[in-house]
Amino acid sequence: MAKRIVIVGKRGRLGAALAREFASGYEVIALGREDLNLSAPVAGQLALPEFETMLNCAAATSVDWCEQNPGLAQRLNGEAAGELAEFCARRRARLVHVSTDYVFDGKSPAPLTEENAPDPVNRYGRSKRLGELAVLTASPDHLVVRVSWVFGPDRPSFIDQLIARAQSEAAVAAVADKWSAPSYTLDIAQWLHPILPERSVNGILHLCNAGRCSWKEWGEVALAAARRLGIPIRTTEVASLTLAEMKQFKALRPVHTVMATKKFQTLAGVQPRPWQEAVAAYVDRHYQTA
Repeated sequence: MAKRIVIVGKRGRLGAALAREFASGYEVIALGREDLNLSAPVAGQLALPEFETMLNCAAATSVDWCEQNPGLAQRLNGEAAGELAEFCARRRARLVHVSTDYVFDGKSPAPLTEENAPDPVNRYGRSKRLGELAVLTASPDHLVVRVSWVFGPDRPSFIDQLIARAQSEAAVAAVADKWSAPSYTLDIAQWLHPILPERSVNGILHLCNAGRCSWKEWGEVALAAARRLGIPIRTTEVASLTLAEMKQFKALRPVHTVMATKKFQTLAGVQPRPWQEAVAAYVDRHYQTA
């Protein structure tokens, strides 16, 4: 009999991918907003059968929205995560909680390990750090998984928006002085497979594709892959913008948030593929069948 897992955030970019990819190996209970309102206390809303693991992929992820709605951001990303963690602990189940590279201040260009001290620079990052602490306090079995620049087929991301713009505009631009590592949702699902049943894998774990890039470089690789596929884009060049020029941003962005994945590699014996390969694979798979 397949083990049962619960996925919170079934319509998000990552939650939808995990619900689909894990369906062949687990009995998946996937919850969306209609099933669980995270702005209200969660315990009274959950009537679930026994389960092994809950994956919390639900979050308020708009950095500027969180800056303008700090109370609700704290509720959704912090307090609700803690309540889910406590619920799982009472059920002797494990919570795998998805967090972000934005818990770091971004001041150091060196790859960030799980031992680096978080120091978020905006309300989104602070709300996510609050959630991390609440999850880790609730049970020693719980796991916080930090990901960055998530992209995949279930919800448009930065590169999808750029490909769409490049089909109608002769010039596109992206920020060139901010660096992290993209994380492909289908790769994240593969990385999580060996980890889910292992309660000894707890605490904090970084998951992302290998390498580092700016938004500009990320976009250039995506546009080159789109052109190879025959998508009628008007340009593969991406002009440079600076963070200082992004006057529409309401919140500060951390500059350097490339995460190291050595801990994961040691635990799982898996080397994440380079982000360039992951982006090309995504474009080939998603746009060829679109």
